Amino acid sequence: MNDLRIVNLSSYTSPEIVEKSNKQWVAYGSDNNYFQYLIDRYNGSPTNNAIINGVSQMIYGKGLDALDSNRKPEAYAKMITLFKKDCVRKLCYDLKLMGQCSIQVIYSKDRKTIAQVEHIPVENLRAEKCNEKGEITGYFYSDDWSNVKPRTELKRIPAFGYSNESIEIIYVKPYRAGYKYYSSPDYQGGLQYAELEEEISNYHLNNILNGLAQSMLINFNNGTPNAEERQNLENRIYSKFSGSSNAGKFILAFNDNSESQATIEPIQLSDAHNQYQFLSDESGKKIMVAHRVVSPMLLGIKDSTGLGNNADELQTASVLMDNTVIRPFQHLLIDAFDSILAFNNISLKLYFKTLQPLEFTDLENVEDEETREEETGVKLAKDLPKELGSDIADALIDLGEDEADLLSDFDVMDEREVNYDEEDGLDEVITDLNKPKEKSTLAKIWEFVSTGSAKPFRESEQDGESKQEAEEGNTFLVRYMYSPQRYSANSRPFCKKMVDAKKVYRKEDIISMDTKVVNAGFGKGGSDTYSIWLYKGGARCQHKWLRKTYVRKDGAKGLGDAITTTEARSRGFKPEANAQKVPVAPKDMKYKGYTAEYWNKIGFKN
Repeated sequence: MNDLRIVNLSSYTSPEIVEKSNKQWVAYGSDNNYFQYLIDRYNGSPTNNAIINGVSQMIYGKGLDALDSNRKPEAYAKMITLFKKDCVRKLCYDLKLMGQCSIQVIYSKDRKTIAQVEHIPVENLRAEKCNEKGEITGYFYSDDWSNVKPRTELKRIPAFGYSNESIEIIYVKPYRAGYKYYSSPDYQGGLQYAELEEEISNYHLNNILNGLAQSMLINFNNGTPNAEERQNLENRIYSKFSGSSNAGKFILAFNDNSESQATIEPIQLSDAHNQYQFLSDESGKKIMVAHRVVSPMLLGIKDSTGLGNNADELQTASVLMDNTVIRPFQHLLIDAFDSILAFNNISLKLYFKTLQPLEFTDLENVEDEETREEETGVKLAKDLPKELGSDIADALIDLGEDEADLLSDFDVMDEREVNYDEEDGLDEVITDLNKPKEKSTLAKIWEFVSTGSAKPFRESEQDGESKQEAEEGNTFLVRYMYSPQRYSANSRPFCKKMVDAKKVYRKEDIISMDTKVVNAGFGKGGSDTYSIWLYKGGARCQHKWLRKTYVRKDGAKGLGDAITTTEARSRGFKPEANAQKVPVAPKDMKYKGYTAEYWNKIGFKN
């Protein structure tokens, strides 16, 4: 009777937590090297590698910040000093890859404060056996646990809050059922598929390197050896030629004569290419399921499912993944950071600035400023007790004039949206009309008065008394109104206030607001300032500037028909023209009022 055996390679996916009586520390994995197994699956599986890299980057985002940083600048500065960017990045990476991370806390000499915080590779630590209360009071350190011998002396580092030593360890891990000393990674269920994807790629690579030769089945036709010899022979063949790395290998058999030679038969796998393609695709899908990837496009992985192939689906997937996958990791780290800050008597509302594009952030039902900052990662304007952008609106409104008061002495002679094709021409007409022979004493006084409060009928460079014979004696004013005079429920506070004010403004006052914070972070490169004259309420704003020309009520003639740029230039006038962005609402601009760099970064093209 033939003796048939099947050799199986069982996947090492579930770690054994081993407590040994002769050791003070607890092994992680049957060979105490499970962390290395996770690293190998990270290095070997392209899908697993891409997801871990992408998610760890999302966890870190743009770095650690605090909602109350403006109110507590000293505490904020201490926090930034403690949690260096490089350290926090490494903690985010370890937490995703290993399922846990560790922080080395270094105290001041008098041990009254924590002076320094450093990342320590979690794979270099093993937990000490817990005390009678079930508490883990320390960790043992080694650079290479695979070389630790029974007599190797290991460095013990106490756990945070369990000693009076200068260095302690904070071990950050989520709760997992069945785990006490360590924690499995959140993608534990997909490790078999990560290993399968790795083995498939190894098989194909080695098959190519070996000339696409088939794997061989070896039959020994010279009798059946005893059990011990069979076992030894089986072990030798298994150790040398099993696994995907030996695809296409062959064995040379040396025999006493031709009658007793080994018969070598190639194994033909029917429909092999389809089977390997199926295994490869299935592995990728299951790995993404294990990592809870809502859309592979978020991590730079393109698939044929169609999910995430348009902006709306990608936005939904981004928001969902941020809330269900990324933030739980962030909160875990923030809890650890809070405990460190608390030791130093520092209380801050920490958060990670998100990588999520501003376009993907839904703020329709968000009222308070701190939640807006947490959702967008955009710092608030100096923590003033006003709505975002309302302070600059108040400043500009204070410089404006009530049109109702203006109309008691002036009539509106011309009204139109600021239009590039006509604006410079109208400027030329007004320049010609409004040049008084000599400024009045009152006008001279106004030049030296601060612009911090409302000053009705303050002169503009465009104001004056006509010197032309046909309109001599006429006094003209040019002002600008924020229009249209309406807004929606989710309009920005700046736009709401500007519309409600119903005031008109000098061009000089509007341009002077370029140095003020309107909507923090909406400027070029994420700056807090931008031109209100060009970009009004910011990106996607629907408002424009309306140019209004007034003449004093004395029965004088008006401007007549609108003059074109060409007609104005024919008169010999060449004043500086407005930028082409002035007559356009940001929502109708090429990039909706964003910079081209930001627009392209968030994934939308022209």
